[in-house]
Amino acid sequence: MNSPANTLRVATYNIHKGVQGIGPARRLEIHNLGHAIEQLDADIICLQEVRKMNRQAAARFSRWPELPQADFLAPEGYTAVYETNAVTRHGEHGNALLTRWPVLRKTHEDISDHRFEQRGLLHVAIDVDGMPVHTIVVHLGLIKGSRVRQIAQLREFIDREIPPGEALVVAGDFNDWGARMRYAMNAMGLRDSNDLRGPRTLTYPARLPVAQLDFIYGRRLDPLACTVPRGPIWGRMSDHLPLVTDFVLSKQ
Repeated sequence: MNSPANTLRVATYNIHKGVQGIGPARRLEIHNLGHAIEQLDADIICLQEVRKMNRQAAARFSRWPELPQADFLAPEGYTAVYETNAVTRHGEHGNALLTRWPVLRKTHEDISDHRFEQRGLLHVAIDVDGMPVHTIVVHLGLIKGSRVRQIAQLREFIDREIPPGEALVVAGDFNDWGARMRYAMNAMGLRDSNDLRGPRTLTYPARLPVAQLDFIYGRRLDPLACTVPRGPIWGRMSDHLPLVTDFVLSKQ
């Protein structure tokens, strides 16, 4: 995949903590994911369910990386930014962002709606050829009411932290069956890349996708093309497929 000139390529991918399968059939996919992420050739890669560390997995898999997953997955020349959302018995995991452009600053905000789901919002300001581009990585809750409240919290964060004249991308696993959150996102001036006419961008479940749970929204960036990589290899690495959008990059 090669991005056209004067565009910003953004990808979002729920990597399922780098492990697939259940019980004794569990297999390590983090090495395959590293090759796959490099193939996306994206300027900004938003990742969810990323492990910083996990003692149980490290003991089970002999090839478990010594580095935190965000750093391990970052292609050469990319900067990895990670923040923990959930602390568990054996470790911790959260959202991450990989970028080939310089990072200006990062912010993290807890958007957990109840004690059974620990969720966070990762904001990274990036310098894209002298132009500030804000990217927010999200992983919303499984319950509709939680998602509604988390979107409201996202709006408060944007109003407070993101200058209205600067470019903004919001991407991640919205757990949004039926794209019900699209109206609220549009009300913030954020355009879903699926406003484009083209092939349906179904991302879940990876082996036989029937729904889109992953979304990329942009403000002051016009979507040019939206794609989902497909094939047997992509279908086995995670329970989600990645979503990739090219935005037209123009000076403000």
